[in-house]
Amino acid sequence: QDQLVESGGGSVQAGGSLRLSCTFSTYRPMMAWFRQAPGKEREGVAGVNKRAFTAYADSVKGRFTISRDVAKNTLYLQMNSLQPEDTAMYYCAATSWNAYDIPLAPSTYNYWGQGTQVTVSS
Repeated sequence: QDQLVESGGGSVQAGGSLRLSCTFSTYRPMMAWFRQAPGKEREGVAGVNKRAFTAYADSVKGRFTISRDVAKNTLYLQMNSLQPEDTAMYYCAATSWNAYDIPLAPSTYNYWGQGTQVTVSS
């Protein structure tokens, strides 16, 4: 049974850092992080494909870094220079197919975790 379990969320002040982790029970070639703030649609944050190519939303480029340790069955999201607008529930997601151009649309991914809350105060 596929399981994705996020951890590492919390409350930080603006300018701070957090590292999210997502442990997975089954390897899938493409994985991504999404976030959803109250009253807003779920949006893609960062993705990684089978060849470890990465993609980022413009709003997080230069601040967030996605990585995956296959040996540890873990996906990471290092978040630096956090801002109040980064406050959201963060979700880990995976899909069985692979792409050179990593999509950050939620509809692409069919395996999801339960989410971890990130709150950034000003």
